[in-house]
Amino acid sequence: MKTLYSILLLIAIASFTVQCTTNKEVDLIVYNAKVYTVDSVFSQKEAFAIKDGIFVDMGTSEEIQNKYLAKEVIDAEGKAIYPGFYDAHAHFLMLADMLEQVNLNGTKSYEEVIQKLIAYQRENPDKRWIIGSGWDQNLWEDKNFPTKDSLDKYFPETPIFLSRVDYHTALVNSQALHIAQLDTTRPVSGGLMAVDSLGNFTGILIDNAMELISRHIPVPEEHQLLSGLHKAQDSLFSVGLTSVVEAGLSLEELEHLKKFYQLDSLKIRNYAMIGGSTRDIERYIREGIYESERLTIRSVKLMADGALGSRGACLLEPYSDDPLSQGFLLQNPKELDDIIRRIARTPFQISTHAIGDSTNRLVLDTYGKYVKDGKKRRWRIEHAQVVSPSDFSKFAQFHIIPSVQPTHATSDMYWAENRLGTDRIKGAYAYNTLLKQYGKLVLGSDFPVEHFNPLYGFHAAVARVDKNGFPVGGFQMENAITREQALRGMTIWAAFSCFQEKKRGSIERGKDADFVILDEDIMIIPDNQLREVKTLRTVIAGETVFLRD
Repeated sequence: MKTLYSILLLIAIASFTVQCTTNKEVDLIVYNAKVYTVDSVFSQKEAFAIKDGIFVDMGTSEEIQNKYLAKEVIDAEGKAIYPGFYDAHAHFLMLADMLEQVNLNGTKSYEEVIQKLIAYQRENPDKRWIIGSGWDQNLWEDKNFPTKDSLDKYFPETPIFLSRVDYHTALVNSQALHIAQLDTTRPVSGGLMAVDSLGNFTGILIDNAMELISRHIPVPEEHQLLSGLHKAQDSLFSVGLTSVVEAGLSLEELEHLKKFYQLDSLKIRNYAMIGGSTRDIERYIREGIYESERLTIRSVKLMADGALGSRGACLLEPYSDDPLSQGFLLQNPKELDDIIRRIARTPFQISTHAIGDSTNRLVLDTYGKYVKDGKKRRWRIEHAQVVSPSDFSKFAQFHIIPSVQPTHATSDMYWAENRLGTDRIKGAYAYNTLLKQYGKLVLGSDFPVEHFNPLYGFHAAVARVDKNGFPVGGFQMENAITREQALRGMTIWAAFSCFQEKKRGSIERGKDADFVILDEDIMIIPDNQLREVKTLRTVIAGETVFLRD
């Protein structure tokens, strides 16, 4: 009996030894965390294991550490972990450009703009052009559009091109007009060259008219573009972004991106949309969908109207603060119909910029004519900013994804009612209403129009106030969404809108190991602390791409 006991003991010891030495090997274990998986039931875990850039398991800290041996182990020290944040509408290349330009965001007067330009020229005397962006006359005491007079006074020989914060209006000086050989104003389809009461050109270009000047701005060399993208990428990683939707690029820009990703020069995941020129669309339709590990090109971005702040958004009725204007379309309805019909015959997704209620109605109705099996096609409307009450149901009827940017609401709320009036404003920035119609709401920032920090959008979506907590009680709080919905909107729903929900957007087995660790739990802290939360670590495919010192 004693011999049998000894044998059984030896077998048990041998079995335990084998078990301990045959634990599955993985690349990374993260434990002692509060993991928001954002799976279908919004479950929480304590730990997970990663191998070859993929989540292979999740569970309690004890379960994961007993089951796996890892090359690297991270003790999260009880911090909250989320799937990598996904900005569903952004402008990555534009941000790279902006980092090299004059930043006019937050300027409180035209005089401050001029002073920034003077300082920039003093620091960059060899610049052939001065390019800037971010000014917003709605924030100034004089809310009229500025004119080129001051630019001509201080910069008579240097061409100036200054994009408004929405990138739908630009202010230029006489030297820029001279280079473009624009001596007199001209009619522009889908755009406007503004004139004063005497018929003289003011320097303001709206929408399609901007291209008359921008085409003459020197294009950066490839190495300069990549350098700018690296700086922009580092900024995005520092706030937990692991994936972005590049909302509309030219053929040349797309080719640059393809080259950079093929050379492994960029790490951030990018769902790049084809800009809406007929030439570019036809080229990619012929070539078919492009997909690599980190770059996908399978959506066409169409531009239907302009911006509300520039009064370029197309409305059903005149602007409340300008009864002579209803805005305008950037292409006529027949052209829009033709191109949507053409794309509908292909596997490509359609994503259309629509701000005004007239434009949203036109796009929804045109989508409805041609979309077949809308659930599978996942066509999108970008912004869906002002929607007539009778048109909300069409998002559900035709299965159209609303892609919105919550910080637009808290940036525009100071003046939007002046543009729209007390009745129409109720259908603007109506995120909860859109969510109820489609069942999902896709969140982005539209950076660099707004700041790229996704937590600013999270805060705006749930609290509906600006960084100072204005207005008390929130802006149209009936259209606030919950924190769970907001987190889904910037992770799994964003991935869904790009046909990627089986690959990323949540922390689940078999998905890309993209995650972010924050210093506070955004699901429970007070609203007024959300914008102050810091990213501690950003990870893409198991690789740490940002680590706070």
